[in-house]
Amino acid sequence: MTEIKIPEMGLVVLVGVTGSGKSHFARKHFAPTQVVSSDFCRGVVSDDENDQSATGDAFDLLHYIVAKRLRRGLLTVVDATNVQSRARQALLRIARDHDVMAVAIVLDVPESLAAERNAARPDRNLPPHVIPRQRRELRRGMRELTRTFRRCHVLTGPDEIDAATIAYEKAWNDKRELTGPFDIVGDVHGCRAELEDLLTGLGYEIERDALGRAAGARHPGGRTAVFVGDLVDRGPDSPGVLRLVMGMVAAGDALCVSGNHEVKLVRALRGRKVRATHGLEVSLEQFAAVDDGFRESALAFMDGLISHYVLDGGRLVVAHAGLKEDYHGRSSGRVRSFALYGDTTGETDEYGLPVRYPWARDYRGKAMVVYGHTPVPEAEWVNNTICLDTGAVFGGKLTALRYPERELVSVPARQVWYEPARPLESASARPRDNDVLNIGDVLGNHGVETRLMGRVAVREENAMAALEVMSRFAVDPRWLVYLPPTMAPADTSPLPGYLEHPAEALAAYRDKGITRVICEEKHMGSRAVAVVCRDAAVAAARFGVDDGTAGAVYTRTGRSFFRDPSRTAEVLDRLRAAIGGAGLWDELDTGWLVIDGELLPWSAKAMDLIRTQYAAAGAAARAALPMASGVLARAGERGLDVGGLREHIDRRAANASRFRDAYARYCWTVDGLAGLRFAPFQILAGEGRSWAEARGHEWHMSAAERLAESDTSGLVRRTESVTVDLGSPESESAATAWWEKLTAAGGEGMVVKPLGPFPDDAKIQPGVKCRGREYLRIIYGPDYTEPGNLDRLRRRSLGRKRSLAMREHALGAEALARLAAGEPLWRVHQAVFAVLALESEPVDPRL
Repeated sequence: MTEIKIPEMGLVVLVGVTGSGKSHFARKHFAPTQVVSSDFCRGVVSDDENDQSATGDAFDLLHYIVAKRLRRGLLTVVDATNVQSRARQALLRIARDHDVMAVAIVLDVPESLAAERNAARPDRNLPPHVIPRQRRELRRGMRELTRTFRRCHVLTGPDEIDAATIAYEKAWNDKRELTGPFDIVGDVHGCRAELEDLLTGLGYEIERDALGRAAGARHPGGRTAVFVGDLVDRGPDSPGVLRLVMGMVAAGDALCVSGNHEVKLVRALRGRKVRATHGLEVSLEQFAAVDDGFRESALAFMDGLISHYVLDGGRLVVAHAGLKEDYHGRSSGRVRSFALYGDTTGETDEYGLPVRYPWARDYRGKAMVVYGHTPVPEAEWVNNTICLDTGAVFGGKLTALRYPERELVSVPARQVWYEPARPLESASARPRDNDVLNIGDVLGNHGVETRLMGRVAVREENAMAALEVMSRFAVDPRWLVYLPPTMAPADTSPLPGYLEHPAEALAAYRDKGITRVICEEKHMGSRAVAVVCRDAAVAAARFGVDDGTAGAVYTRTGRSFFRDPSRTAEVLDRLRAAIGGAGLWDELDTGWLVIDGELLPWSAKAMDLIRTQYAAAGAAARAALPMASGVLARAGERGLDVGGLREHIDRRAANASRFRDAYARYCWTVDGLAGLRFAPFQILAGEGRSWAEARGHEWHMSAAERLAESDTSGLVRRTESVTVDLGSPESESAATAWWEKLTAAGGEGMVVKPLGPFPDDAKIQPGVKCRGREYLRIIYGPDYTEPGNLDRLRRRSLGRKRSLAMREHALGAEALARLAAGEPLWRVHQAVFAVLALESEPVDPRL
């Protein structure tokens, strides 16, 4: 029995003459989706698997499928004769392009057996010269096969083929099963004392040999250290660093990837011709003083280090110089080169050092990439990547990242051990273009991945409109961290004179298995999101805003709510004081908050709209309809038959008066901040936490009430709410009575939101709105309550609006989760931008 070892991710090329049993072998050992057959591709492009004239197109398709599968990291098996060198070379090029291993499995059977099998197939009619020619080509190419494929397995005869088994091998860099927690340590460069200080500070217990030398370290909490390479050169004790790290790796307490300095030191210790520069001369001098046994073991250790590790289910990648997403988990010369040296432009700077391409600015991968190699004064996050080389050997500090906590721990260097060739450059001193959202981050088949709804797609035409708004009119993008979702109305009510009623809103959740809901007062104003920092220092440290501002207030389309920046600052000052008075800064352990609310009155933001549309229509109706009613009255007095026309006009006049009263309730004079009100209803996020989904709406209402109670300026307004037990008719009746009282007094209506627990198998609307009868005149016009109009409006379709509400809610929650987790701004903007784009979908704006 022959065991054939193949990589879990790679290319398997089956080689053999027609009739050698390749298709049977593929079916026996691989899943149907893993096998790409030339016969199948020939059938796809010609409807005939035997049509040899379609061979060129068939292999174009085969190569395309193979490339797509390898790009996605899937094992791919090619079922074709592949006896010709050019056919194999094309497949090898595809494997190299995708940095995966190619394995050949040769099925070598007697020519007579292959001919016999083909003769038994009624769908094949091969000329007699084909099999002998293929066998000659196979024989001539055997030496090349073993030379060009990393692994080449030759199975001779049907017995050996039938007895073969397949065993899968994980890539050496694949450690996805290791979930941590990890302590990832930056470039040590021979600074053994600093490394001991750092490990001790991280809680590791140093183990020493008989001579008192550090020979290992173990964390009592089971944490694992991960070293990013460059353990050696420049510093005072490279052998001591190696002794400590080797002991930790051997005991299973650490992992280590190779750095470029290890590669160069290995070559030097083996007698290769290398230039003893950049600290290598220091290491060679130190290794001249150690015993041969340690030198050999250190040499073997360094030579065995791999280029990178993929950890924690693919969520963490550690490589010495970093690694772009296409290379994660791959294996090739260029992957190793990138991991060791980074991406260089081919130029040198004024110090004679290579100019490196800033790959991290363009990184869009899901995995966190932790690396070193290029020293920086401070470790900074760039697009979910971080460089931990903080120049310990140059007198800086030795830094570690605690994962998954994302906490940085550093110890200072004991002295300057080696003068740097060039000054350390801060990441913040370089152009900050890494946070810029690219249009490709939203468009295409990928869409935006969300935790609540999976992938949410965005249409290109909608994205273009959103791009215009976001680039020209939005607030400083560093503050634009969330856009609130739209909300669907309740089902249409059958009650006479009503389009919306609480009965349908409550029934919708009861039918979904929800047992409790909260009904919140719906304020008629303008939706506003407030990002409030405790002070300007927090704004600079957390959001990168260093102009002295400490927050922003913006609309649901991302525009600044106030034209005057001083007005924004005044509102933020009052909100900041209320937050402090309520004790939320300390209670929530945060220096910033994102708050969703409503700014009142409606006229504060929409006065131009009110004047040009609502007031104009109301004034015209109030001027024309009484005149028409008077004319009809006089006509009636003269004995003319005006039928029910006068009564109709009188009803329209009364409706117009109600229409005017409806919008006038939401308009009042605002002088500066006098008359302005902010009604918060959700504390969305703070440092390290998103509460949008983590806390129930009762908690949000309680927090909002505390803000209102703590506000001494009169800005913060309370939001009334009622909790409803959906199993109690009395509770539902009380909520309906509350809504009727609220709307009769001029209120807009209410929002009904579910309270957990939630059924796993049901799609639950995050909230439905139930608007008052008179408020809806503003939306549908003064005469919407006329029976004919109401019957027509009851046929309104809510499906698109509900779908839009669900998708925007998922995107908003995703933006907040990414913000709270400290992800790069472009990742937050990806979800924010998608909400703005979805607002361009063709949905009835009155809903």
